[in-house]
Amino acid sequence: MKRALILASALALGLTATTYAANPFSDVPAGHWAYDSIEKLAAAGVIDGYGDGTFGGDKLMTRYEMAQIVARAMANGANVDKLAAEFADELDALGVRVANLEKKADAVKIAGEIRAHYANIGGDLNESWSKLRTRIWFKGQVNDNWTYVGMIQNEQNFRTDTGDEKTDFQRAYLEGRLGGVDVQAGRIDTTDITGGNIYDTRFDGLKLTYGKEIKLIGRIGKATDAFEHDIPLEGGDTYSVEAVAKIGKLGDIHGGWWKFKDLTWFADIDDGATLFPSNNIWTAGLNLNVAEDLELTADYLSSNQHISSGNNELDNDGYVIGLNYKGASANRVGSYGLHAKYYHLGAPVVIAHTMNGAHEVFGYDQNDDLIGVTAGFKGYSLMGYYTVAKNMVAGVEWYDLKSLEGADIRMKTLWTQLVLTF
Repeated sequence: MKRALILASALALGLTATTYAANPFSDVPAGHWAYDSIEKLAAAGVIDGYGDGTFGGDKLMTRYEMAQIVARAMANGANVDKLAAEFADELDALGVRVANLEKKADAVKIAGEIRAHYANIGGDLNESWSKLRTRIWFKGQVNDNWTYVGMIQNEQNFRTDTGDEKTDFQRAYLEGRLGGVDVQAGRIDTTDITGGNIYDTRFDGLKLTYGKEIKLIGRIGKATDAFEHDIPLEGGDTYSVEAVAKIGKLGDIHGGWWKFKDLTWFADIDDGATLFPSNNIWTAGLNLNVAEDLELTADYLSSNQHISSGNNELDNDGYVIGLNYKGASANRVGSYGLHAKYYHLGAPVVIAHTMNGAHEVFGYDQNDDLIGVTAGFKGYSLMGYYTVAKNMVAGVEWYDLKSLEGADIRMKTLWTQLVLTF
């Protein structure tokens, strides 16, 4: 049937309105016999046109299109009993399709984060850059117990046209619950119990979490990351066991053990160097609420690996002390957070620390040439974040770090960013 024939049903629709907008369709002239009826139906949301703004009144219309119009009319409270009876089969089929579509939409959730940042590094490292990072997460409900999670990331460099823009699949895992144990399996994002001083990036394997007041966390799999300057790091078997015990409103105490086997650093694509054949790292720390909105954090880390420089044995342990005042919440405009940390970390306890400040466990000079392995780093960071609008958080970070021993490298980083979430 022609689209114009739907106007024959306009009198039966029982739609009422006091005023209408101008006719939205460019191919329906004001003098057309059906102008007023089309205007009425369009204003009520019963009919719409094509993407080019036309109505297409002389085009043939399928019974499904007619059924959709009747369904819209019914949603607007029109009396369309006769039409509903005539198109009962089509309406039923349309309802099934819509219900299935809505069910699929409910089963897949999508969220995103866009971060624009500028970094300037001074001291012995002299470089700056500006990048846009976009992350899209999606969750698909497999069944009542299991969910699939994926994350795609894109990075664009605004300061240089190096052709290094890339989009890759960075997360892909199943999460669910077996008995009283929370399970994640696949390529997951993982952060160690000290807040990422040891490891804070992708991890291929299995993560198990059990408990509430006393929480136990276990991992088994493989470390996978890329250090600064896109130097790949490959790891063999990796294990960790961590525990967190809450101490009421005071905070928590925590500790853990990580084992990294055969970590290989590829400074040259054809020449991999094994850093630590078997690196065992132990941690102990606490998060303490010392006053309203003020938190003290302290962590100690120690490794069984030893690095020698000449006749000197370099640090294989370290500590990090921090203060956190309030915190910026993306949902609360005007909220803010202030944070300060002091670092003193030997190289063996830092596997993949993804802080925004340059810390260069593997040192470079101003010409970006490799100097040699430094013995970790020490120094401080200051950070401030402020929620400027809903789901828009601005931040400024300052790092002043230097190598502990070995190559004497000073690194000062100013980092600014704006993060949008949706």
